[in-house]
Amino acid sequence: MRLLVVEDQKDLNEIIVRKLTNEHYSVDSCFTGDDALDFIRCAEYDGVILDIMLPGTTGIGVLKKMRAAGDKTPVLLLTAMGTVEDRVAGLDAGADDYLVKPFDFDELLARIRAMIRRGGERASSVMTSGDLTLDSAARRVERDGKEISLTAREFDILEYLMQNEGKVLSRDKLSNHIWNYDYDGGSNVIDVYVCHLRKKVDDGFDEKKIITVKGAGYMVK
Repeated sequence: MRLLVVEDQKDLNEIIVRKLTNEHYSVDSCFTGDDALDFIRCAEYDGVILDIMLPGTTGIGVLKKMRAAGDKTPVLLLTAMGTVEDRVAGLDAGADDYLVKPFDFDELLARIRAMIRRGGERASSVMTSGDLTLDSAARRVERDGKEISLTAREFDILEYLMQNEGKVLSRDKLSNHIWNYDYDGGSNVIDVYVCHLRKKVDDGFDEKKIITVKGAGYMVK
């Protein structure tokens, strides 16, 4: 599950990113509202943690532009301003939730989980492909009833493939979705991750779920 953290306080930004990464989220981060808009235009996120007081375009400004563009990505606002008026302004702009600084990280995690559950079927649904099951909310994968331990990146790749079951996803599309950059044709990073993922998912089974389509990419079938 992929999150974007937008917080201009460098230390706090780094702490949030580190703790979310430790919880097996895939996390991008930036420090300004303008950079946040660039990230959001270039990638799909399951949730955005957005500080209100940002240099340049404010958090409220970012949120209004997202909603005006039809972007329904769940947004949790971080604010040092705890007045009712401030909270109402954020919610009216389209925020899904808010958290007043300073906050306890366990509460932040709980609010993120709840926000993503409310965010729509894609984030909270259990996907199946034959005997392969992936629970996006619990970040759990099973095959034939047995849990498979995946790294955060392996999980994100499998989740994206299963969201597009039966469709071939190019290396460029996988790279852009998972890492938010264009695929370098001279790099084998995607192939390495898929190789590790395939060993964990397919080894010991006659039916192979992760398929290589030569010259095109990968698919779950």
